Amino acid sequence: MAAVPILDVSHLVKTFDITGGFLDQLVWRNGRLSRRKTIVRAVNDVTLSMEEGETVSVVGESGCGKSTLARAVMGIYPPDSGEVRFRGERIDGLPPNRLRPYRTRMQMVFQDPYASLNPRMTVQAILEEPVRFHNRGISAGEVKDRVARAMMQVGVDPSWNDRYPHEFSGGQRQRISIARALVVDPEFIVADEPIAALDVSIQAQILNLLMDAQQDRKLTYLFISHDLSVVRHISRRVAVMYLGTLCEFADKETLFASPRHPYTQALLSAIPRLGAKGFSHVKLKGEVPTPIDLPPGCVFHTRCPHAVKVCFEEIPKPLQCANGSLVACHRVADGSI
Repeated sequence: MAAVPILDVSHLVKTFDITGGFLDQLVWRNGRLSRRKTIVRAVNDVTLSMEEGETVSVVGESGCGKSTLARAVMGIYPPDSGEVRFRGERIDGLPPNRLRPYRTRMQMVFQDPYASLNPRMTVQAILEEPVRFHNRGISAGEVKDRVARAMMQVGVDPSWNDRYPHEFSGGQRQRISIARALVVDPEFIVADEPIAALDVSIQAQILNLLMDAQQDRKLTYLFISHDLSVVRHISRRVAVMYLGTLCEFADKETLFASPRHPYTQALLSAIPRLGAKGFSHVKLKGEVPTPIDLPPGCVFHTRCPHAVKVCFEEIPKPLQCANGSLVACHRVADGSI
């Protein structure tokens, strides 16, 4: 019997209504005044699953829905439709009191540590808060011990616990954010571009910290990033998104060696390669469409060099390829590319 995935996302959809006030809704159309809603289609029918102990990275251009997907998985954004299951138990749409037990098992590390840490609280208070909230009746000594262990694991001196976030560097603040996630002993962590705002040398330290914590605690990571070199280093499998749609999902060796979806090919061709001969960069035509008004059919057809009539009319269904990749492309399905 196959093991139950630690995370199973099925046909997830998330939209945002940014219509605004009454006057913002009024438009003149066909000789009459009418009202129009403005809907951002951030995540469109995304399906993926994760096994315990692995790292799955989600990549794509800015605005493709990576962070929205992460927040929908964590219950920060309630999905419009679809399902999110954690160890086989459905958690989307749960009220706060029923979702609370999952908060110790599922944690999140945000991109900007300065924005995610309370500037009016000391590091000790920041790290103690989740421990006390999720462990009612725990002794003060045990709380301090757990906080000290978490701080030492991430490389922050416990003697600095009376300092405030602004007294630390960006890398140190991100270490504190990771400690806040680890202090409640989670099983699953969403890391939403945790190194994007850091210097390159600090990025390597934070990545090593995350990988060491994963090995020590048997953690599972959903890693959001736009840095393909980082993704290749840390991931087991990679999901590629474009305009809220999952284009390709494969293990990293397969994806980087033989990408199938045209967008994945273009994305990987943009990686600088020193000394590479005969290398050609795939140049995409046109501009990225707005998620407010998605094109019909395949959302990538407006920029795809291989698009044909069916791409303009029908949304492609994910196809399991011979190399193990899951690809949503009409031209891959008919064997043209």
